[in-house]
Amino acid sequence: MNAKLSGGVGRQRAQVRRIEVEGFFRDDGLVELDATLVDLKDVDYPLAAGVRKKGDPVHRMHVSVLIDHGFTILDAHAELAWVPYPGGCERIGPAYDALVGMNLMKGFREAIRAAFFGTRGCTHVSELLLSLPTAAVQTFATFMKDSADAGEKPFQLDRCHALATDGETVRQYYPTWYRPPAAGSGDAEDGDV
Repeated sequence: MNAKLSGGVGRQRAQVRRIEVEGFFRDDGLVELDATLVDLKDVDYPLAAGVRKKGDPVHRMHVSVLIDHGFTILDAHAELAWVPYPGGCERIGPAYDALVGMNLMKGFREAIRAAFFGTRGCTHVSELLLSLPTAAVQTFATFMKDSADAGEKPFQLDRCHALATDGETVRQYYPTWYRPPAAGSGDAEDGDV
């Protein structure tokens, strides 16, 4: 079957998932990230625990982490405010205290899978956590000068295809850091983020 997106075929939205991550600089020099995941149905939704009315969240999970400038998590809190199975789902929240000590930039995604996979965690909270590394980078980048003149290789280079140091974007915007592609070379290495 050679189906295409929409293509003039009628459709009706059934579900929306919203993920939002806010970054805050604190007066003590640390950074807080507040992340929220919300799932909404566009119809009344029957669950084993009862009908969830249209517009009421099926899931509303919130995670807050406190990080230092090295991206290490110093404190963490998970709250499962709206869940499909009240009395069961929200009990896993305290397990996410184990985030303390993890580093958002060093093996974080693998650590999440190892610590919270399957029945050791909540699928939705764990999925939400996967947004934190890049949100943390964006938070710190807010007040950093984006310049090739800093004397030090900009953090974002070689962390996505557009910013490969052997690519056209780097040649145009960061010429100091541009490196012509090696003959017969493949893609640049992926970053851990």
